[in-house]
Amino acid sequence: MIALAFISDEVFIIQSAIMQNAYGIIMLLNIFLAITVIFLERRNASTTWAWLMVLFFIPVIGFVMYLILGQKVRKRKLYKLLGDSQRIIEHTIERQMRQLRDGEIAYTDPAMQSYQDMIYMNLKTSYALYTSNNAVEIYTEGNQKFDALLKDIEAARHHIHLVYYIVRDDELGRRLVKALAAKAAEGVEVKFLYDHIGSSGLPRRYFHELLAAGGQEAAFFPSRIPYLNLKINYRNHRKLVIIDGQTGYIGGFNIGDEYLGLNKHFGEWRDTHLRVQGNAVLQMQAQFLMDWNLAASGNVVLNELYFPIMGEELGTIGMQLVASGPDTEYQQIKDAYIKMIYAAKKTICLQTPYFVPDESLMTALKIASLSGVDVRIMLPSMPDHFFVYWATHSYLGELLVNGVKCYMFEKGFLHAKTLVIDGKVASVGTANLDIRSFKLNFEMNAFIYDTQTAAKLQRIFEDDMKVSMELTLAIYAERPLMNRFKESISRLLSPIL
Repeated sequence: MIALAFISDEVFIIQSAIMQNAYGIIMLLNIFLAITVIFLERRNASTTWAWLMVLFFIPVIGFVMYLILGQKVRKRKLYKLLGDSQRIIEHTIERQMRQLRDGEIAYTDPAMQSYQDMIYMNLKTSYALYTSNNAVEIYTEGNQKFDALLKDIEAARHHIHLVYYIVRDDELGRRLVKALAAKAAEGVEVKFLYDHIGSSGLPRRYFHELLAAGGQEAAFFPSRIPYLNLKINYRNHRKLVIIDGQTGYIGGFNIGDEYLGLNKHFGEWRDTHLRVQGNAVLQMQAQFLMDWNLAASGNVVLNELYFPIMGEELGTIGMQLVASGPDTEYQQIKDAYIKMIYAAKKTICLQTPYFVPDESLMTALKIASLSGVDVRIMLPSMPDHFFVYWATHSYLGELLVNGVKCYMFEKGFLHAKTLVIDGKVASVGTANLDIRSFKLNFEMNAFIYDTQTAAKLQRIFEDDMKVSMELTLAIYAERPLMNRFKESISRLLSPIL
């Protein structure tokens, strides 16, 4: 018995030593990561403190979280893409900037003259050419959007280019890939780009029919280790389709049955998507080809069939297509949002599924409201991502105190990403109003300079208000203690969400 007790004590001592050594290794790793975060990666202060808190309060889990969420991407190749695109359109950019400075741009809608400084900023920071010969159709329901898309795919003659964040191997997904395979068999060029994380459940067999017909597919930032991708940041969140360089689609709809309202949890899916014809499509095309060249092997050779010259007869809507992401110096979409907000005189109508703003956006919204602007924000009433949902509510409380009106959409799930200012200018695109969309993901938004289109988007917002609950300051103040706790914890983590 004495021998057994002695052995048991020895085992306990060995186990304790192993545990102490493991803990010491974990703490050394935490210190190393802390040094990396503070001195090497040069993050902003709020993000740095958030990561330090995670690393030291939950060491093991924090280390795993950093591997998944915290690593920065190597940017050398990404910045080269920006340089290539700039050289292609350098002379056109310089000429349009000179025309804007000299007041030589003629606006089909005279009210847009007052937004010339915003057009100039987007041109300077995002190389977003202003075009005025565009026609726009707005879709807020999935069946209408995909019926139109499939009809345009059927009519394609030269090429079909697609990039989507989420692609599902379900009924809608199979309808789409079958239509693409049929066009590829006719000799139409089909290039399908999808995000490797967003479409992580997509089986390889999904593309078999398309590839057999001569189409191409590529995954954006795939993992070097099969079935394991730890790079949740720096994802391609764009949803673009370009057909024959003449028709483009941009907005919030991904590819999956839930976007048709067929998911029992979410119910009806409320989104906003645009069908665009005109020279604005050429900006979508340029962005797609850069994304494709980054993801696929070999570069696409540019030719005039990708960039056809279109006349003024298509439409009279002014537009800029603004792209942003970790490959750029500025946060172009966020900056354009802030510029729009500060330009508001009467109304601001904002819809987003996720609301995790930084201090600059919060300040802009507060100042607008305190200046007498009617600021309205609409979000989904049901949670999609736990921490993001509760962080969102913490920010809403702060805005309610400053007079901002908040509405919780109750007829299904709201996924639209729209901003309308004074019923005159608007933005529709892929970017959510959060730090992830503005800094970490590759996004693209259409900025629309047209009173009729902006007024239509504002009417859609007002219709959505009829199926939404207004979250007043009195209702917010009566929320349960547990909700307050969830908000506080999520708010602390918001810089890394």
